[in-house]
Amino acid sequence: MPPTNSSPTRRIVFEYLVPVHVEVEDDMVSRVTVIDETPVRAPTVVEGDADYLADAVRAADDGQSWPSWQFGY
Repeated sequence: MPPTNSSPTRRIVFEYLVPVHVEVEDDMVSRVTVIDETPVRAPTVVEGDADYLADAVRAADDGQSWPSWQFGY
């Protein structure tokens, strides 16, 4: 059994603008490429503890691979 962590989970959701390349063929979007190497700039807290934002941005910008992409709402 893995050791339990007694400290609460720090969670935050933030957003920031990134460039995308959008390809359109015959009035239909055929491909969207998100440029994910873009450094986080001017993040906005969506939910969670705003005091955690600086640490979260450092973690998001540290070169680790991102777990998944989700498009739309």
